[in-house]
Amino acid sequence: MHVETAIVPSHVAVIMDGNGRWARARGKPRHSGHRAGVKSVRETVEAAAERGVQILTLFAFSSENWGRPEDEVSSLMRLFVEALRREVAELHRNNVRLRFIGALDQLSDGLQAKMADAVEKTAQNTGLTLNIAVAYGGRWDIANAARKLAGKAVAGEIDVDAIDADALSGELQLAGLPDADLLIRTGGEQRISNFLLWHLAYAELWFTDVLWPEFDKAEFARALAHFAGKQRRFGQTGDQVEAAKC
Repeated sequence: MHVETAIVPSHVAVIMDGNGRWARARGKPRHSGHRAGVKSVRETVEAAAERGVQILTLFAFSSENWGRPEDEVSSLMRLFVEALRREVAELHRNNVRLRFIGALDQLSDGLQAKMADAVEKTAQNTGLTLNIAVAYGGRWDIANAARKLAGKAVAGEIDVDAIDADALSGELQLAGLPDADLLIRTGGEQRISNFLLWHLAYAELWFTDVLWPEFDKAEFARALAHFAGKQRRFGQTGDQVEAAKC
């Protein structure tokens, strides 16, 4: 199915849910589901680039995920290291710019170093921007931005009255990037789970029962078709939106 460029979302955000359930249904340990999910990450990145999506933000590990069993967290951290070693060169060859968002200082020094190397290697690429959210939470992001603005106000760098939505947006992890147009969540749950709370204000939401390791380009195309069928009003009436097109 072909989707016209004009109605392809500029920024797609994805909550990659269902790895554990996928593994459990096959009698396998949870970490095998996370490993299987790497293939879906690869397919989704390829599909986004092929379809003309400019920004893809993937929720890899939330701030709440630190509360999971220690062996699962350790396995996820090892998987991040392995994936970086295997995938970054391919991303670079395909002109993908890689970024990481979240409380990265909570990660090991070795993982932080590998992330920094990957970001530097791909920094000049001009194709798809791929944001990986690690140790990320939407409430943390907003609180962290507010803390930065408060510090600037106390230091006399800005006036309190100058703090508005634009100022706060400029201190968020995705500062300088457009808000998400489309949120995809796999695994059947219908909630946003503290992901990009600020940036999802006007996003279209698409939920699928497909578990993340089974998510592929065809399912991504269904999500884009859902988006293409929506009239995006941003608080206006439908008549106003149609009139603006004339």
